[in-house]
Amino acid sequence: MTAEHHDHSHHHGHGHGHDHSHSHAHAPAEFNRAFAIGILLNAVFVGIEAFYGWRINSLALLADAGHNLSDVAGLVLAWGAVLAGKRRADDRHTYGWKRATILAAFINAVVLLVAMGSLGWEAAHRLQAPEPTEGWTMIAVAGVGIVVNTATALLFMRGSHGDLNIRGAYLHMAADALVSLGVVVGGALYLWQGWAWLDPVMSLAIAFIIVAGTWSLFRQSTHLLFDGVPDGIDMAAVRQLLLGLPGVQGVHDLHVWAMGTTHTALTAHLVLRDATVDSGAVLGEAEEELHEHFGIRHATLQLELPSFAQHCTLRAGAGCS
Repeated sequence: MTAEHHDHSHHHGHGHGHDHSHSHAHAPAEFNRAFAIGILLNAVFVGIEAFYGWRINSLALLADAGHNLSDVAGLVLAWGAVLAGKRRADDRHTYGWKRATILAAFINAVVLLVAMGSLGWEAAHRLQAPEPTEGWTMIAVAGVGIVVNTATALLFMRGSHGDLNIRGAYLHMAADALVSLGVVVGGALYLWQGWAWLDPVMSLAIAFIIVAGTWSLFRQSTHLLFDGVPDGIDMAAVRQLLLGLPGVQGVHDLHVWAMGTTHTALTAHLVLRDATVDSGAVLGEAEEELHEHFGIRHATLQLELPSFAQHCTLRAGAGCS
């Protein structure tokens, strides 16, 4: 007795389930405009910043321009992942391309960590031989950077809680706003005190703050890449829920993993008490409960009688996993 049910909203027309699925499915679509605006704003700003950084010989501005360029790439990547995730499944990719969003979050985290490492390395070199620069130009250009990056970060702020991919884009932008703020403060203190060493010191401090903020994105995306259970899903509670279904006396081969940053899948074998148990009712309730409590929309459940389950155990789980 194997039964597969996918996308719970198709099976039950009840309000809650449908709404839940609806909000899940269309969350990334609202960010199309945010991605377009963010990419355009940042691409224009990179050109301006690189030109002035080169003209006045400011490492902080040039480093910031390089970092902003990686931001444009990060936004393109995150947007591409959202679009790829929408592609329909086919016979070659039976899950579709949803995992692209996890991969994008991971690459975004790695790029940020590498960018901060190189910024720190360069700053350490500049500390040994600070170079003069133009304070006012630094302040003006980086000031525009704060506005551009903060505005872009705010576009993604709403989605950064529920979707790791959108969170990657948001973190990238928020990090840049911080770097630009550091450049402004450095430029102001340079004008006031003439401390050329402040430019690299600010760069080091900012790099440290951003690495600290990016670490959880890196850890979570790596966890999901290796089919880890998504944060916020308690396996003990999932097992309890399945065991609590009417007529179910055992659960084995339970797996939960992320298909993408907004889609969670589950497979499990449920052992029924006997042949009189209404399997349709068990499946219906399992789907509804998993959907409502854990947001799991892709559940595949195998219903077994005790005799078959025992046969499975005797074979040490071969073919039953």
